[in-house]
Formats: sequence, structure tokens, C-alpha cells
Amino acid sequence: MSDTISIHNLEVWTRIGVPAEERAKAQRLEISVCFKVETVQLAAAHDDLQFTVNYYEVAQSIHRIAGERERLLIETLAEELAATLLKEFGLRQIEIEIRKFIIPECRYISLKIERKAV
Repeated sequence: MSDTISIHNLEVWTRIGVPAEERAKAQRLEISVCFKVETVQLAAAHDDLQFTVNYYEVAQSIHRIAGERERLLIETLAEELAATLLKEFGLRQIEIEIRKFIIPECRYISLKIERKAV
């Protein structure tokens, strides 16, 4: 059995976009992540954070990764987030959605990926 922890619409500021003028200043993205946790019952039984994944630390890692450097594509950011979070937190599977608010005529564009640990 596995359970899921989700972080929804985490606001992140980063320099991203294909044209240089789009990367000239940081823009807002929303990032959502879901990951499987197989130790929820153990954590609950002991009421102890050490037996689960600290979602606050995951959120802080997302902020750190997004702010490390500029990128052209949200695809690049999504792949970097997935690889780093899978490794850093010992996750087996992660789903990431990035929302970008760049096209005035639509609410947002988004990319969703699912990755598993190798």
C-alpha cells in the first residue's frame, strides 16, 4: 500500500523563457508535486516526522532548484525537479505539474510529467 503527499500550486519565481527578454526578470510559476509515501501508517503510529517525507523541505528544495539558474524551457525545469527530488528524498515516484502564465489570452499553460526512481 502507498499513500500520496501533494503540494498544490506552490508559487515560485524564476527566470525562464525562450526569448531573452522573457528571461530578463523573474516570472511567477506555480508548481504542484505529488509523490508516493509508503510509511504514512508508521509515521502516524509514532506521530513522528522522521518516518515520512517532510513536505516543507520538499517545497524549499523546489524553490532552491527553480532559483539556481535561468532556463529556456519548463520541460528542463520539470526534469531537473523530478531527478533531484527523487534522489534527495528517496522517492520512488513523483508527478510534477508546472503552470506558466505567459500567454495573455489564456489562464495558463502547463506541463505535467511523471517519473520513477531508477
